[in-house]
Amino acid sequence: MRSQLALMVWLGLSLSPASAKDLHIAVAVPITGSNAYGGEQIRRGAEAASDVINSQGGVEGRRIALSLHDDACDPKQAVLVAHRIVAAGITLVDGHFCSGASIPASEIYAEGGVLMMTPGSLNSKLTDNALQKGWPTIMRLFVRDDVQGKLMGQWLAKRYAGKRIAFIHDKTAFGKNLADHVKEEMNTSGLAEVIYDGINPGEKDYTSVVSRLKSLRVDAVYFGGYPQEAGLILRQAADQKIHFDFVANSSFMTSEFWSITGPAGEGVLFPFPADPRALPSAKQAVERMRAAGQDPEGFTLFSYAVIQALAEGTKRAKSDDGKAIAAALRSAPVETVLGPITFDAKGDAQGIEFAIYRWHNGNYERLD
Repeated sequence: MRSQLALMVWLGLSLSPASAKDLHIAVAVPITGSNAYGGEQIRRGAEAASDVINSQGGVEGRRIALSLHDDACDPKQAVLVAHRIVAAGITLVDGHFCSGASIPASEIYAEGGVLMMTPGSLNSKLTDNALQKGWPTIMRLFVRDDVQGKLMGQWLAKRYAGKRIAFIHDKTAFGKNLADHVKEEMNTSGLAEVIYDGINPGEKDYTSVVSRLKSLRVDAVYFGGYPQEAGLILRQAADQKIHFDFVANSSFMTSEFWSITGPAGEGVLFPFPADPRALPSAKQAVERMRAAGQDPEGFTLFSYAVIQALAEGTKRAKSDDGKAIAAALRSAPVETVLGPITFDAKGDAQGIEFAIYRWHNGNYERLD
């Protein structure tokens, strides 16, 4: 049963027992829906970190007990999940994954004094709003979209100078906001797009989009959105024998993408923080997970680091109070599998740098 003694799944029910004296952490992520790959990565990271901490005596002798909550990357369901977590008296959350879930849920957590730390939501409005509204318990252990936007906008302007580039987004809080940041920086750097348009996520036929890209003779497409829709666009472009460079975002570091596209995903470019699996600080965690048959790809180690941070904050605060833990985490760097992490006044992690990756033959590789 691996660590099911420490992992409860909340899909309306708790599936394994936990003690009142345990340190309860909710993992709020998509378990169902097209973005479930992200939820699975985050779940694995949380479980792996909790296993190690518990094997070493827990947090001041308290075992970490995880509960898994499915938000399906849906704003309404995320709010329901947040209310359930608050009502259960849980004060620590690893999640959410999608910005469209994190942002509406954050208000519920803030009002309930719950510390929510996302290992994957990029939207800068999440922590900007938290600072503006005086919500210290909303934090992020990943990189903001405006940081990714600055990097990618400048990179696109340089790489595709004099070329025809299209911007497509999926109208979500994640995809559109990210595309806006990238476009703004690219325009400032001297390159204008030939089209900026949105698609409806969840559809199965994007041939009209592909045909429009063909008619515009685009050299490259920047895509703000998730792998499911991007994969369909690429496959349908391949069916029409239409070729263009495809530049995506940090949600594409998952084998799920290639399972959707197959060879149509060849050459897709995307940014992601320099692969944490290669960090010396992550060596033991990576070895343990691979020995268990798990590849800690994508957001896995960011979730691992969230659990480490929440555990360390609880030790420092000597309390389960979300506000006290948030203050303790801002007081000094936290040692994690990602190395030492510092949080600023907004609650954003500092010092995480991006690299550019490319999909090739079913695997992603870092560009020089």
